[in-house]
Order: sequence, then structure tokens, then C-alpha cells
Amino acid sequence: MPANLSRLCFIFNPISGTNRRFDLRGLLNRQLGKEYALNYEIRPTEYAGHAEELARAAAAEGFGIVVAVGGDGTVNEVGRGLLGTGAALGVLPRGSGNGLARHLGIPMDATAAVNLLRRPRVLPIDVGRLNGRPFFCTAGLGFDAHVSRCFAEAGTRGLATYVRVALREYGRYRPVPVTIELGGQQLTSDCYMLAFANAAQYGNNAYIAPLADIRDGLLDLCLIDQMPLSRAVRVAYGLAAGTLPASGAVVYHTARTVRVTSPQPLGFHLDGDFAGEAADVTVELEALALPVVVGEEFK
Repeated sequence: MPANLSRLCFIFNPISGTNRRFDLRGLLNRQLGKEYALNYEIRPTEYAGHAEELARAAAAEGFGIVVAVGGDGTVNEVGRGLLGTGAALGVLPRGSGNGLARHLGIPMDATAAVNLLRRPRVLPIDVGRLNGRPFFCTAGLGFDAHVSRCFAEAGTRGLATYVRVALREYGRYRPVPVTIELGGQQLTSDCYMLAFANAAQYGNNAYIAPLADIRDGLLDLCLIDQMPLSRAVRVAYGLAAGTLPASGAVVYHTARTVRVTSPQPLGFHLDGDFAGEAADVTVELEALALPVVVGEEFK
């Protein structure tokens, strides 16, 4: 194993819902013992954004792999801190969605995920940026961003809460007209939802762009202009079954750079977390910009 990959730093949010009773130190003592001569540290977060700072510091100190212990929000923070440092991102999935971990073939079982780090397989992945702000799995405008904002205000986490919020907001949300510039062409459309997929799924095996390749240098765009009930049913089934492109309910494009403008600010999310509003959005892809630890079957 290259020497730089033998030093591991685990960025851990101790008050995350799935981490409150999680004995991370005990797990690491069992799985990363003297047999593998690994040097590892656990660094807890103390406030929002702290994981990014801790990750950047760990990379500067020579840790070869910095592991995000948490959900997609923690993964996003740690990944942001590692960009340009050369250190690899590892993921110990502890969230409710775990979209990036699932795409990379990282086991949801904590013991199995840690075992990947004993002989890590590292590959670079593409990184998306929305108005300069990085995302690694998906970003989006419209309904999914609106739901992410409502979900953050719901007071509870988990898939059941997300579904409840989405169903409640479905009847309230209205599409917004947008102009989309990509690949030398200009499109106009109502935007109920526009997803920018670097990876195939949102999380929980909900496949927004099942053909997306996180190493191909392209974003997969998924546009929905209206959402009557009949289409909503097809979209829901397509997300669950991984057949959304064949459903006829959405329009797909691929591009490396996209610009979206609208007459009013649209909410946007980054890796599932609501991140703000903008009436002028540029989304770009930086090819193979972040090394990550991937699962054994990932290609």
C-alpha cells in the first residue's frame, strides 16, 4: 500500500442522527488494528462547515485518506475541503440517503465499509460546481430544491419524513419558466424540476439519472416541465425502478457546462442540502478532480 494511504483521518459529526450511539472508535479498533499498521485519528465536528475545515487541515498534515462519517451533507463538506489537496475522500455512510456512497459501491454496513480502507482502491471522480460551489452527487433547481428546504425545516430526518414532505409540497409547487443554454443551443421551458446529475441517484436507490457516469466528464441533466398526477406516478416508479429515462416522463441532456436563467430566483440544492436561490445559474463539471475510495465492484 502506498505510504500516503496508510494515514486515515475520520471526520465525525457526533450529534448526527445515525451517529449518536455509533461506537466509531470501537469499530476502528476492531477493524484497523496493528495487523494493518494503519495510523488513524478521529476528529469530531463542532459546527456547520467545520468538516470542510477539518478535512483541509488533515490533508495539509499528510493524511492520505480523509473519511467522511455521516450522510451526503458531511460528504459534501469533507469533499470540498479535499479539492486540490491530493488527499482521497473516503466515505463511511451514516446518513439516510447516502447517494454518493451507493454510486461508488461502498457498502452500507459500517464494518464492510471500514474494511475497504484496509486495502483501499482509489480512483478520481468528476466534480460539479453550481455558481462555483462544489457538489459530487447531484444538484438541482425547482421542486427537489424546494423539498430539500422544507425537509431541513421539518424537525425530523429520514426517508419517511422526506416522502411526507414531498407529498405535501407536490400540490403546492408551481413550475417557473427558464432559459437553458447548453452545447451551443438555447432551450426555453417551464421548470418544475431540473436535476444536474454527476452520479446516478439522489440516495436511497432513487435513480434520477441511471445512465450517469461519475468519471465521463459530463453532467446528465433531467428536466421535468410539468407534473400532473399521471406523470408524477411514472416519475416515482421510474426513480425506484431505475427506469426513468424509458418512462417518457422526463427529458434528458448531457453537457459539461450549462447556464440557466429565470425571471425570478429559483431555489437550488447541492447534494440534497438546500443552498440558496439564484436567477442566473452556471453549472460546470471538472473532470476527474477528486480521488475517492471506491467499492470493489465499482468500475
